[in-house]
Amino acid sequence: MLDTTNYFKQKLKTQQQLGMWLGMADGYAAEIAANAGFDWLLIDGEHAPNDLRTILHQLQSIAAYPSQAVVRPVTGDVGLIKQLLDIGAQTLLIPMVESAEQAELMVSATRYPPEGIRGVGSALARASRWNNLTTYLNDADEQICVIVQIESKKGLENLDAILQVDGVDGVFIGPADLSAALGHRGNPGHPDVQEIILSSIGKIRAAGKAAGILSADEKLAKHYLSIGTEFVAVGVDTSLLMKSMNQLLAKFKEGAAPVENAAPSVY
Repeated sequence: MLDTTNYFKQKLKTQQQLGMWLGMADGYAAEIAANAGFDWLLIDGEHAPNDLRTILHQLQSIAAYPSQAVVRPVTGDVGLIKQLLDIGAQTLLIPMVESAEQAELMVSATRYPPEGIRGVGSALARASRWNNLTTYLNDADEQICVIVQIESKKGLENLDAILQVDGVDGVFIGPADLSAALGHRGNPGHPDVQEIILSSIGKIRAAGKAAGILSADEKLAKHYLSIGTEFVAVGVDTSLLMKSMNQLLAKFKEGAAPVENAAPSVY
């Protein structure tokens, strides 16, 4: 029997989960990350060159491993969400959510009628294994996990209202856009930015939602984990590859030097 349990959602409030950001837009690279053993892998459709088929290939590659896939669409579009769910995405991280109304729409887009507005087309869908999962229409909603991303001043202003939305399982703080919005572009480690991030994480957790964030800075990532942040991405595949190549080249080529970031980095 095929196990379609969303273990990422199941573990959100019971244990911390370590993640990796996938920007390679490639199923083979996704499988390497899954083989490494991360709890969750973020397939980035917002900034990486992904489309529906490349996301599908990565979902298929990750499925053979315990790692759980999280998909970030380019935007919170109802039609796109329908397609992502049909190809088998169970956890969505929706970028740039700025109001409770927007969060409510995102939840509704992931639920079948009468609870929501997700279109019914399971005979065509990998998610139902083309209707071989005979109870899929009745069981799907409970396995869907909705994470909304707060990364703007407006989103921060409306965070309390967003946290009251039923069906929002977690809130992800987007440090790159947020630090830019707060006047510290490229420096998420700035004390003013960190004060707001830590305050927001506390507020999210106090509301009974799971809090998440990405930081490739080891010190910051460990700090987020130490305060109980439930899901933390600790690296990005493209950055790891670039850094490794720079370091290798510097060992053999005169004048070549690894590129080091002066300030704490998101990516």
